Amino acid sequence: MNGVHDMGGMHGFGKVEPEPNEPPFHAPWEGRVLAMQRAMRYTRAWNIDMSRDAQERLPAPTYLSSSYYQRWALGMEQNALEKGLIDADELAAGRALRPGKPVPRMTKDDLAGAFTRGSFSRPARTRPRFEPGDRVRTKNMNPRTHTRLPRYARGRVGTVEAVRGCHVFPDSVTIGVGEDPQWLYTVVFAGRELWGEQSDPTLTVSIEAFEPYLEPA
Repeated sequence: MNGVHDMGGMHGFGKVEPEPNEPPFHAPWEGRVLAMQRAMRYTRAWNIDMSRDAQERLPAPTYLSSSYYQRWALGMEQNALEKGLIDADELAAGRALRPGKPVPRMTKDDLAGAFTRGSFSRPARTRPRFEPGDRVRTKNMNPRTHTRLPRYARGRVGTVEAVRGCHVFPDSVTIGVGEDPQWLYTVVFAGRELWGEQSDPTLTVSIEAFEPYLEPA
């Protein structure tokens, strides 16, 4: 998806300014949003890729004007609506208007597991198409749905640095066609390949790229 969330290489947003001694949360409600997100993850109603996809589909003005945890909350609302766990009138009312849908319930004994992300590694069904040292070109793709290939790295030539195993393919799982495991690679690009001749000649950029994003260069 070519959404406003894909900010890599875009001008006009200024420097990233780390906040000195930044607290985990700036307001109590942010902690509650994190707790709700973890609780919903425990139910397996959706996974991390579906959470990202829901946030990416927020309207651009909403996305840009929302804080980090506001986007989390809005994404949860969207997923809960789409999964049929709540209805729009309940969301508007701010309370349940009918009995809740059954989902697995998390207790205090489940907290440790709920805060541990499970593995997305899956058994390989094929051999990897590429190996370290191979020159590859990323595909010039512009899907209307979720992808982990950043816009600034599309149609660019890089070198495979490492093979990272076979993993759940986010592009497939978010559109409801299953995990569709794919090989994952670390691909390194020269800065000038991405940003042009005026880029710092010593700069390199690495991304994690799934096999369907790549073709031989």
